[in-house]
Amino acid sequence: MAWANLIDGRAIARQLQDELAQRMAALNRRGVQPGLAFVRVGEDPASKVYVGRKEKACKELSIYSETHVLTQTATQEQLLTLLARLNADPRLHGILVQAPLPAHINSPVVYSSIDPEKDVDGFHPVNVGKLMLGDPNGFKPCTPAGIQELLVRSGTKINGAEAVVLGRGNIVGKPMAAMLCQKDPAANATVTLCHSATRNIGEHCRRADILIAAMGVAQFVKGGMVKPGAVVIDVGVNRVADPGAQSGSRLVGDVDFAAVQPIAGKITPNPGGVGPMTIALLMQNTVWAAEKHCQ
Repeated sequence: MAWANLIDGRAIARQLQDELAQRMAALNRRGVQPGLAFVRVGEDPASKVYVGRKEKACKELSIYSETHVLTQTATQEQLLTLLARLNADPRLHGILVQAPLPAHINSPVVYSSIDPEKDVDGFHPVNVGKLMLGDPNGFKPCTPAGIQELLVRSGTKINGAEAVVLGRGNIVGKPMAAMLCQKDPAANATVTLCHSATRNIGEHCRRADILIAAMGVAQFVKGGMVKPGAVVIDVGVNRVADPGAQSGSRLVGDVDFAAVQPIAGKITPNPGGVGPMTIALLMQNTVWAAEKHCQ
């Protein structure tokens, strides 16, 4: 069923892709082809799917890409050696290490070893610091940056809005809160960051003009937690049992869509909301990295 209040992430991602195609053409006229390296450690099924989608997006935009796969037992030193080689490769303007990494590898050390000018995922401490300071010269993490684009391009009023972010993770929650509170035309919101220790979390949610669910808890946000007319962004990807499904399970978001959709002013579908925007912003960061390299 098509809902009138859906924020169509696929359609907005296509808009971004069309804009990037024009920037790619300008780079190509200068003899530059943006390049992106993917690094995957192990055979996690979800990671393989995510990298495959990103490879497809590169192909559609004619971005050069290469994928490096290390075994699950690869050492941290082997991974760091590979990243040092990719940092030095002039064909590559961006490097992405697909999460999650095996438990024996120190993720902060790995992300800190990527050249900040090639850190198109926005996880290097230099880029995290620039984000917190409101410095526009750093790369922003792709998922929160994609959410901000969804809000802006769907006509959501962010300036002065009450925004509630559910989840304090380093990939979505914390950077999302930091981005929305910046003094910027695409932000300037009053932000509340909620997490597993937040008391009376429903009360916080019911205040929100913009509610962003990134807790990783299946269908956590119920209809009674949402302010009528609020904009609801569902980031979660959770697998739940479903005896009726061929696989015995299905994917759901952090929002109980059936209960929340009639109440929300606007809402992202899941899938088809945030996911396509994350990939689109990765492509945008890669193109921007190539443009910066040419300056």
